[in-house]
Amino acid sequence: MEASHHVLGTSSKIISLASARGTEKLCELCQGIAHLQCIKCRVTFYCGAEHQQADWVGIHERICEVLVSIRSPTLLSLQEAGCIQRQLKKVELIEVCRLVALSKLSEGKHQEALPAAQFCMRCSIDVHGPRSVQMVPAYLLLAEANMGMGNLARAAELLSQAEWAALKSSEHAVHQRLHRCLGHLHTATGNLEAALFNFANDIYFASEEYGLGSTVTHGGYFLMANVYAKLGEMPIVRSLYYEVAKTWHYQLSNFLETHIQNVQSPERELETCYDKAQRVEVDDMLRTMLEFEQNDFRKDSAQIALVAHCLAMLWFLAGDSLKALGFGNTALQASQLIPNHDLTEPIQGLLQLLLTAR
Repeated sequence: MEASHHVLGTSSKIISLASARGTEKLCELCQGIAHLQCIKCRVTFYCGAEHQQADWVGIHERICEVLVSIRSPTLLSLQEAGCIQRQLKKVELIEVCRLVALSKLSEGKHQEALPAAQFCMRCSIDVHGPRSVQMVPAYLLLAEANMGMGNLARAAELLSQAEWAALKSSEHAVHQRLHRCLGHLHTATGNLEAALFNFANDIYFASEEYGLGSTVTHGGYFLMANVYAKLGEMPIVRSLYYEVAKTWHYQLSNFLETHIQNVQSPERELETCYDKAQRVEVDDMLRTMLEFEQNDFRKDSAQIALVAHCLAMLWFLAGDSLKALGFGNTALQASQLIPNHDLTEPIQGLLQLLLTAR
């Protein structure tokens, strides 16, 4: 059945709750009084067609049928085994909503991410309780969605709740994600000193969890560099961007080598290097660094070659030969400005792979 069949507020597909005032229902998105009901699961309600459509696009299309068993109590489901089964389904829903929200946030679709983040938080409260440390990821997702929509006050409230919950955790990954989100908030509000403090903590906890050379740790370096750019500290920006580019070049070169080996040995299983959401994030980071160098009056050719080669490898591995070719040519032109540059040969090899594949 197509999605349009489930959009409430169209023709005969509207189900009004006006006659059911005895037990008023609340809107899935805003918690206001509901007037419409999802015609498929019949256990989800909305104040109007606009919120129904937003929820459908955001998350409801993926979880509509699952909600029936969770929200429709039966004699069996009220028994102990049934209650356990319902809790397990809620745990699964938390993960589904988390991944959907993360994907949409990475693509900059903050409005669309909001329903998934909200449902993730409600399910997390049901399963873990509002003050549990397991609430931190849900608070952070919802805070990030609100930041992207400009709701900074609401984001600050959510991050305050996340900070209290995180006090109970000794996990470095939890604190790393919290400080990264706090850094984003302070950057958005213009409190750059606080942003630098939180990104420094982000880097510390990331290095403890993932290692100094990890791309997660260097993600913190990139964000710190962006703050220094706002402060006009360009030598620091250039130094941090160089460290980030080196790490990504090493990572992507390894992926490329593995890809070539898999092509040469068809019996080996080909592994993908990053999903769509991760590629969008990495692409945005690398493009920012490339534009910084290209727009700088000094134009560091070595850095341009390094970053452009990263982008070429990224899109080659993603199967977009047109983008890979464009960045590859940019990398080659920059490397040829430096006598005996050590990246010239690898860049030429990648371009040869691209031309052979066309």
